[in-house]
Amino acid sequence: MLPIHLFRQNKDLVLEGLKKKNFKELSLIDKIISLDEQRRQVQAENDTIAAAVNSASKNIGQLMAKGEKEQAEQLKAEVAQNKEQAKELGQKLGELEKELHDTLVLLPNLPHGSVPAGKTPEENEVLRSGGDTPDLSAQKMPHWELADKYKLIDFELGNKITGSGFPVYTGQGARLQRALITYFLNYNIDAGYTEYYPPYMVNEASAYGTGQLPDKEGQMYHVTEDGFFLIPTAEVPVTNIHRDTILAGQQLPVKMTAYTPCFRREAGSYGKDVRGLNRVHQFDKVEIVQLAHPDKSYEALEEMVAHVEKLVQSLGLQYRILRLCGGDMSFASALTYDFEVYSAAQERWLEVSSVSNFEVFQSNRMKIRYKDSNGKTQLVHSLNGSSLALPRILACILENHQTPEGINIPEALQPYFGKALIN
Repeated sequence: MLPIHLFRQNKDLVLEGLKKKNFKELSLIDKIISLDEQRRQVQAENDTIAAAVNSASKNIGQLMAKGEKEQAEQLKAEVAQNKEQAKELGQKLGELEKELHDTLVLLPNLPHGSVPAGKTPEENEVLRSGGDTPDLSAQKMPHWELADKYKLIDFELGNKITGSGFPVYTGQGARLQRALITYFLNYNIDAGYTEYYPPYMVNEASAYGTGQLPDKEGQMYHVTEDGFFLIPTAEVPVTNIHRDTILAGQQLPVKMTAYTPCFRREAGSYGKDVRGLNRVHQFDKVEIVQLAHPDKSYEALEEMVAHVEKLVQSLGLQYRILRLCGGDMSFASALTYDFEVYSAAQERWLEVSSVSNFEVFQSNRMKIRYKDSNGKTQLVHSLNGSSLALPRILACILENHQTPEGINIPEALQPYFGKALIN
């Protein structure tokens, strides 16, 4: 949620930022400013009355002590009248604060100054790339055919048990999933991240805190009986670990990592681009989250990007890093870098990670704060990234490392998988 002072101090900055994100309901800016002015005016009136009540209450005691009962009774009547007015103002203040809050949460985060303008993924900016395109002239099978050939994934069995988009990993496929998860977690832990094993369901407050609500309510699986939501990413429970917390400045940065399954409805997805593992409703992902000092959060972002880049490189995959344009960014993000790996069998780029800085957008909702060197309470900046999401990584490992003899396992992964070849 955007801090209200931004609207008071720099309306034009808010307006330009929302335009870059292609947000259409720009009239909400004037509504927010008007509601804030009304709220401040009512608050000032309420404060004035409260001060008058306090002053009169003291005077009543003094008048009674002097035996000036008539004047004391007159002041009592005035106090009663003021209290009734304060009650009405308090109710009006509560209504204004609720309307202001409910309007503020409809606005996305403002983009960082480096975010390019644009509306579609085609307008994203390629930052850098690496790795080589594999030569698949000997054979060129997509991962769903390789999964069937080597009995790694049973898509039809998942369809039978649950429905489309819930694959069942079997044999060496299940083993490869477990190897990837363990490798990714260990890689993050070695870089100073503390591992957590969070719940797979969250309450409404947690989903609201990271910006999934009200923006992505239709994309989450909702357990209506209890009001819980199946998590779309570990970012949600992990960032909420420090909700309503005041950290000491020396505790920053807080670095956390977690493995969880992720659940996404992906409503409206169809066609050849979502075949196999390209888009599923349940998938595994290892996440990294940082809570950083505002002055150092963009250093932390670059550190996280470099961290994920080395991880992708260790898997021997061709990749590129994109800086997302305003129209392709998430609701909560201020700056996002996407990692894509190249599927030589499908001849297309597949997104495998997003690394984002949310600045104070999430921490303002969750009230995650720290005390600065002067003892003043400030909001932290929150960041997160996939490190990594498994489905498309696994798909590209199968496709790009296929040979006539089998599928080569990247050297960094072999100690976790236990062998160098799937055959």
